[in-house]
Amino acid sequence: MKKIIIFAVVLIAIFGAIAFITQYQKEQATEGNPYGKDDLDASTIEQLDDPNYQNIVLPEDLQEKLENGEDAVVYFYSPTCPHCQETTPVLMPIADDENVDVLQYNLLEFEQGWTDYKIEYTPTLIYFENGVEKDRLVGSQPESEWTAFLGQTKEENQ
Repeated sequence: MKKIIIFAVVLIAIFGAIAFITQYQKEQATEGNPYGKDDLDASTIEQLDDPNYQNIVLPEDLQEKLENGEDAVVYFYSPTCPHCQETTPVLMPIADDENVDVLQYNLLEFEQGWTDYKIEYTPTLIYFENGVEKDRLVGSQPESEWTAFLGQTKEENQ
């Protein structure tokens, strides 16, 4: 009986240590993140160091921008969306080439965006002109569509 109790205590200690280490690693990974949140989804944490996900916009910052009547191109995505995972590495280099500042809104972390911006599918790219939606591109698209959309927004901003 003593052996069973000792085994159980050791097993509980191992699981406790694993839980502690996992939580510690998660806290270290999310420290100083652009989302301003302590508790991020694991899929978001995986993207923190990805160069394609470095232009994150917070809901309050986007709302302020739009209320001030500013122009903005916003990419609404979810880190768990397979179409977004395929689109982002195509879209962001095009945005760089076209010199268009594409703000990235993570719908997994800020779910209110689904309702606030009437997002039905991801990925969704919206062009706001003077704080009002002017155009939208929804779903997976060929590279030429992303290029044309961003090229059009660039022309309208010049």
